[in-house]
Amino acid sequence: MTPKHQGSSGWRSMTTAIGVGLIAGLFLSIPLSRSLTQKTAGTTIPLFPISNPFNAWQGFGNRDVVVLGMDAGRGNTDVIFTIRVTGGETRITQIPRDSYINSHSFGPMKVNALYAYGGIEAVKSELTRLMHRPISHHILVNLEGIRTIADLLGGIEVDVPKRLYYQDQSQGLYIDLQAGPQVLKGKDLEGFLRWRHDGEGDFGRLGRQQLVLKSLFSKLTRAENLIRLPALISAAGRNIKTDMGPLELGGLMTAMGTTELETTRLAATPFFSNGISYLDTEWPDAVEANGSSYRFLF
Repeated sequence: MTPKHQGSSGWRSMTTAIGVGLIAGLFLSIPLSRSLTQKTAGTTIPLFPISNPFNAWQGFGNRDVVVLGMDAGRGNTDVIFTIRVTGGETRITQIPRDSYINSHSFGPMKVNALYAYGGIEAVKSELTRLMHRPISHHILVNLEGIRTIADLLGGIEVDVPKRLYYQDQSQGLYIDLQAGPQVLKGKDLEGFLRWRHDGEGDFGRLGRQQLVLKSLFSKLTRAENLIRLPALISAAGRNIKTDMGPLELGGLMTAMGTTELETTRLAATPFFSNGISYLDTEWPDAVEANGSSYRFLF
């Protein structure tokens, strides 16, 4: 089987359109807000109430958004999770990247290879089948995009669980982090996300991703950062790709910022087949997927 190499021109056009739309909206909102306010004794008083245009977003109903974090080679997906905002709660469900699946189109494989073989539509189709929920939208981001956004936010606070040290000259990778609470950005954040050199393997990486996700979304959905969303996405540029329009994306972030965040991961057990290490993942059945009961491993 040979992976399909996706063309980049369509992605660039979509990303440019989203960036331009968001930035234009932001710039237009500045003179509009000024025209609807007056100054009295040094105090700005609104003449008419101005609401966040993203607040009207009502979610995707019985549908989820899948987020894929691309690996250094931009072939496989290092990070896979779904987002659902419903009932006052944002649920992020992590899917172990080494999960064994028997793809309808490509046969037995790890779930993190789906994008390389069939592109985003194959990922959404297979996850819809496995999760028993429609996966209708997607966000693709690579490590550089995460680093860019985190840096623009001034870094994100993470309680590093233990000393992390690793060097790999061939990859230009140097990780040297002490244990304890600290603000991570740049190469330190990338190292924290990529480090997996202990007995915990993929489970350890999922745990560290969970820490970063909670901290990143907590900071990104603050009111002062929501209004910077157009600039953040524009700065990340080609490192973030999505099929959602500006209002949908902004609405999703607004909704996440006004709900309780729960981050969990699907339970999985390691096994070997033909000398290859996989994870036997417990995918939710139809009742669990559409109800309130999930089986998670922490």
